[in-house]
Amino acid sequence: MSGRGKGGKIRVKAKTRSSRAGLQFPVGRVHRLLRKSNCAERRARIIPRHSQLAIRNDKELNKLLGGVTIAQGGLLQNI
Repeated sequence: MSGRGKGGKIRVKAKTRSSRAGLQFPVGRVHRLLRKSNCAERRARIIPRHSQLAIRNDKELNKLLGGVTIAQGGLLQNI
């Protein structure tokens, strides 16, 4: 016998990806929306350009992240 007793394990409080990254917006929700959006369809890898397109073309996400600059996101075409 190892003599460790029957002490229960302490459960660690769940930590959101937003709090891990130090961000205010919901990272999980944005990730889900990016996966379900048309720009991420048939993509093996989502790059910052895809994030930029998805955010700027979505009304709610654009309002939430209006003042955010996405590195390597590029510009939207205004044709």
